[in-house]
Amino acid sequence: MSVLTLLLLALGLAMDATAVSIASALAAPRVRARDALLLAFLFGLFQALMPVIGWALGSQFAKVISAWDHWLAFVLLGGIGAKMIHEAITHHHPGVPDAPKQGEPPPERNPFATGRLTLMAFATSIDALAAGVTLPVLEVRLVTAAAVIGGITFVLCLLGVSLGRRFGEKLEGKLDIFGGLVLIGIGVKTLIEHLSAA
Repeated sequence: MSVLTLLLLALGLAMDATAVSIASALAAPRVRARDALLLAFLFGLFQALMPVIGWALGSQFAKVISAWDHWLAFVLLGGIGAKMIHEAITHHHPGVPDAPKQGEPPPERNPFATGRLTLMAFATSIDALAAGVTLPVLEVRLVTAAAVIGGITFVLCLLGVSLGRRFGEKLEGKLDIFGGLVLIGIGVKTLIEHLSAA
């Protein structure tokens, strides 16, 4: 595999993670440097590990996993996105159940919670597992491929958080619903792509 081919593969695998990083920053009341680094680290780590797991499992196990991976990504991203939308509605509209009482600050929402980030990192890296199965065929060193895929994902996610924070600040951080819709959209896209390819 040429360097260019490997870079293109890494960029393709990192696109969903980048979109999720933008959505997370849009939904956050504030974004700290450690939040951005944690997100980029987890997404890069999962994108680097999944090809290794795919390579280790081999084609037989990968076929079994690939029969359900798109549904898993759809459920995880759709569920997280729906939760973000629910929180946005209940926190921004007085009178809706769970809304804060008058004079009280709204509950702090944290799109950068470690548990949530881990779930999203897993959901957006499932395609990388299938890509790992093809690495021996493409004659690329496993360690090199994993490092490049993880590194590019890390960098793009940092850029995604920066982009999301910039737009979020301009729009006063009221893009929680849009961020949730982005996650649901990615889940739906993943599902449709796999079903249409079947």
